[in-house]
Amino acid sequence: MKIIVSKNGPYCVFGDVPVGIQIITPNKEGMSWDWNQGKSFKAEVAGEVEGQSYYRLCRCGQSKNKPFCDDTHKKIGFEGKETATRKPYDRQAEVTKGPTLNLSDAENLCAFARFCDPSGQIWNLVEEEGEEARNLTIREANHCPAGRLVVRDRETGKAIENELPPSIGVVEDPALGASGPLWVRGGIPIESDDGKPYEVRNRVTLCRCGASSNMPFCNGSHASIKFRDGVFEFGKTE
Repeated sequence: MKIIVSKNGPYCVFGDVPVGIQIITPNKEGMSWDWNQGKSFKAEVAGEVEGQSYYRLCRCGQSKNKPFCDDTHKKIGFEGKETATRKPYDRQAEVTKGPTLNLSDAENLCAFARFCDPSGQIWNLVEEEGEEARNLTIREANHCPAGRLVVRDRETGKAIENELPPSIGVVEDPALGASGPLWVRGGIPIESDDGKPYEVRNRVTLCRCGASSNMPFCNGSHASIKFRDGVFEFGKTE
């Protein structure tokens, strides 16, 4: 399995990676709280390289066949230059130390999913004593699709990460009224068109509105432009 970011074009996904809608669901206070799975998509094979087939996911935000690419990027002259740093996550992140956990935060990776906000925000929770605060900190960090937030046990130094199956979630955010990024899960390698790899991580989000200034990763621009991809019917439960 791997994803190749094509030059000014789509994401080419190799290895039969499953893809389906993932819906951000709020709690009774209206804050992002859980993920609900929506419909799955049947991958549309676009070609083959060295005997391995691949499908293409839209990166410009303008395809009429989302989440798949229909070559609209060529018609509109999409410019999707990759600008993201190649620094490892640990060199990007700032660390907040708590009684039993350390919280790493690479703010430039924020995909504006807002799972970090409930119960007084994760940056405060990590500094609180007690099992409840610890569990909430771990929960909120692991619900962050972009991997902006990572918690580590202070005693062992090990990251506390939920095991995620290799898959791609097409994020929808009804509370925001917008469609979000592609949530790449389970350590799927991502490569530039020139073959240079990005750091392999358990959770990352790739831009699919075409407006990120941190390509190929999401930087929350879909929220400000209220991007909607048309694959999810807002106002109805999947």
